[in-house]
Amino acid sequence: MRCLPLLFFVALFACTTPQAAESDRVTQENPISPYQDRIVAATTRLSTSDPARKVLRAIDAMGGLTKWYGNGPLYYHFDYQPLDGSTPRNTYVTNDYRSAKAVHLYAGDSTLRFGFDGKEAWSMTGEKVEGMSPRFWSLTPYYFVGLPFVLADAGINFAALPPAELNGTTYDMVKVTFDAGTGDASGDYYVLYLNPDTGQLDALRYVVTYPGYFPDGGSTPEKLMVLTGKTTVEGVTLPAGYLTSMWNAGAASEPVTRITVSDYAFKPELGDDFFARPAGAKVYNDLPE
Repeated sequence: MRCLPLLFFVALFACTTPQAAESDRVTQENPISPYQDRIVAATTRLSTSDPARKVLRAIDAMGGLTKWYGNGPLYYHFDYQPLDGSTPRNTYVTNDYRSAKAVHLYAGDSTLRFGFDGKEAWSMTGEKVEGMSPRFWSLTPYYFVGLPFVLADAGINFAALPPAELNGTTYDMVKVTFDAGTGDASGDYYVLYLNPDTGQLDALRYVVTYPGYFPDGGSTPEKLMVLTGKTTVEGVTLPAGYLTSMWNAGAASEPVTRITVSDYAFKPELGDDFFARPAGAKVYNDLPE
């Protein structure tokens, strides 16, 4: 949803922009990717400041953009379990990160489907699915699972914050904000905990400003998500789960959500028709007019 590819010819950048990270360079073993124009544009954007370069380092440390774009749509099981006993959000998800598309199958009943076709959200009834807003939830797991790769998109800003300690490690800290009009909730922000040794993303803080929930402005309280494990699939490092806690007075407080992410598989064989709104499905939009 935030992906805005910029079309540039690679040769124009050969002498004027920083080279792509090692895993994204074009060689005989790594032939030119159909997304190389996008990779070069993203590398250029992410080379303009120190905090942006830290995000680029994280992307490369977790697999690089050539693998991220080149492996095809990603399938996974996203099991979001609130710790207060409220309704879980438990779906099998397929995302095409190259065009911000999604299809969700509800784990308890695969006939309960919803998704985002790149322009509109849908569900089979045009209503919420087990309390989930199809417009909001279609791409929410996509964004968390896709960090830091999704930060290569246009319309994103990075600012350095002072280093901070978490669980015995002092992290490089980068705040992420969005240009107005970028996606449905450009008032969201993220604070990334980037490991100074590995370069990888280990945790983040965030707020949600989705206008469907906050039509008059405002946001959720800030929360901390700590990755509870990682797994590598086709050369891409992905989260195996998260523990989410409230963030109060500069520290984590009570845990509120435990998330498990499993069954990852890239699905390069899937075409655009897979992500099209099914016959009989209805558009769902809870954004204010």
